[in-house]
Amino acid sequence: MNITSNEIRQKFIEFFKEHWHSQIPSASVVPENDPTVLFTTAGMHPLVPYLLGERHPLGQRLVNYQKCIRTGDIDDVWDNSHLTFFEMLWNWSLWDFFKKESIKFSFELLTWKQYLWIDKNKLCVTVFAGDENAPRDEESAIIWQEMWMPKTRISYMSKKDNWWGPAGITWPCGPDTEIFYRVWKEEFPPIGSNVETDEKNWMEIWNNVFMEYLKDENGKFNLASMQNVDTGMGLERITAVLNWKITVYDTDIFVDILEVIEKTLWKDYNDETKKSMRIIADHTRTSVIMISDWIVPSNVDQGYVLRRLLRRAIREWYKLGNKWQFLKSIADKVISKFEGIYESVAKNKKNIIEEIEREEKQFLSTLENWLKEFDKLLKWFEIAFEKTWKKIEVISWDKAFKLYDTYGFPLEMTIELANEKWLKVDENWFKESFKKHQELSRAGAEQKFKWGLADHSELTTALHSATHMMLAWLRKVLWTHVHQAWSNITAERLRFDFTHPDKVTPEQLKQVEDYVNEAISKECVMSLDEVKKEDAKNDPNIEGSFWEKYPDVVKVYTLKSPLWEVYSKELCWWPHVTTTCGMWKFRIVKEEASSRWVRRIKAVLEK
Repeated sequence: MNITSNEIRQKFIEFFKEHWHSQIPSASVVPENDPTVLFTTAGMHPLVPYLLGERHPLGQRLVNYQKCIRTGDIDDVWDNSHLTFFEMLWNWSLWDFFKKESIKFSFELLTWKQYLWIDKNKLCVTVFAGDENAPRDEESAIIWQEMWMPKTRISYMSKKDNWWGPAGITWPCGPDTEIFYRVWKEEFPPIGSNVETDEKNWMEIWNNVFMEYLKDENGKFNLASMQNVDTGMGLERITAVLNWKITVYDTDIFVDILEVIEKTLWKDYNDETKKSMRIIADHTRTSVIMISDWIVPSNVDQGYVLRRLLRRAIREWYKLGNKWQFLKSIADKVISKFEGIYESVAKNKKNIIEEIEREEKQFLSTLENWLKEFDKLLKWFEIAFEKTWKKIEVISWDKAFKLYDTYGFPLEMTIELANEKWLKVDENWFKESFKKHQELSRAGAEQKFKWGLADHSELTTALHSATHMMLAWLRKVLWTHVHQAWSNITAERLRFDFTHPDKVTPEQLKQVEDYVNEAISKECVMSLDEVKKEDAKNDPNIEGSFWEKYPDVVKVYTLKSPLWEVYSKELCWWPHVTTTCGMWKFRIVKEEASSRWVRRIKAVLEK
């Protein structure tokens, strides 16, 4: 079969639209509703409010393709399937259909000729085996048999393999059924072959999660009153499977990017160069997506991961014998592949290239000095060995930290280069020093800055509504280039990042405080309207950021006084106060730079 990744993406969307699903856009790779993680690693992150019971404006059946980032397996990037950025094809049922319809949809999409047309004889599945908290999922197994699946192709697996549920105390969770494809074999699998008996020849291609339980505060699993379905299929992996490719790098997703790297390098893609070229392709691809969602290279959080990816790509380039800037041509190719798919990439082309070139130039200027310092270390080891005849195998933490602190070289890259020389790094002491370094550089700031609301408590909700009022006045005082960049809100305080190049003066901050407190004192009322996104976009009175992440119908929250004075009118999907009556006094605690072109305000509500 010869089918492109774009065709697979489109067939997936078309299939579920034909089955009454509404398409929603991909969310940002920085999760707005999960402060426990740095990146969106799954399609369910943006849908948390709706999985918990809030009504989605586009209905109960949803479908999309979602940008995801996972860096836990970064050392495995370049093998057959590991990537730091990937796209997931998702569909959801929000308290609508359940196991039977979900399994039926999956089987039809995979095997019907007008869709993906996989031979059903090359499929097998797994279901939950049951434990002391939840019974064996016989229902899914029976449905699969009704769909055709022989009993010998159905494996009952433990909770480790076939159960979905986050680490939170109370959360929807439940069993899943995973669909596997017989890979790298032309012949059909023998009788009795399944994931348990012949694991190496089966690749997971789709996962259907059935959220039928709710875990309570005591750790007990209770049947949920509203049951959801969440399914996901990796685009890169299914593209490789359908095109009989052993690696994702052999598909149309990567082939033309690797061709650009070959031409830029003047080297062939072969066994000697493929590891470096694959790392460069993957990391550039991920960096383009990150920057398109307003992440910039820095020494903390998402920005640190971005910096590490870019510098790792540059290091691989350097290993191949090149010392000039090169990433622009590769980033241009990545942008051309995504700009028709993700609005954020199309809108931010100029910014993506500028950030990549700036980081590349900065790092190349220090890379050679860093490598010289590393060579000095190696020479020191050799001299010490000659004098003492004791071989040194560990780079002490202070020497590793000097490489980071003086030359900006990440610990991970020091470890990688040390491993190439059969050396290790004393990581524990290094991490302690790095932690102290971060604490000093942040001057007492909180350790993490994540996006979203910590909870839906009264105070957190009140502070969230205060951010809307604050942003409305910032746009009046500083002008309309001001938009929300990120926010993090707990019951104790709000932290709000907004686009603005200069420090906000004390006088301007005082005006913001007065504006918010005036709205509070007038006992304003918050109203909610659902309007078409295009209509909202064309209304100059409605403020919104990250339009591309919202569906075709959006929620607009308007705060008005009893005399119909509008204090804020903004796109949002999180809870708000119904009235400002009873809200405490608003006070700005601090205003500071967050990153290039972004400022940060910290504020509280006080009695």
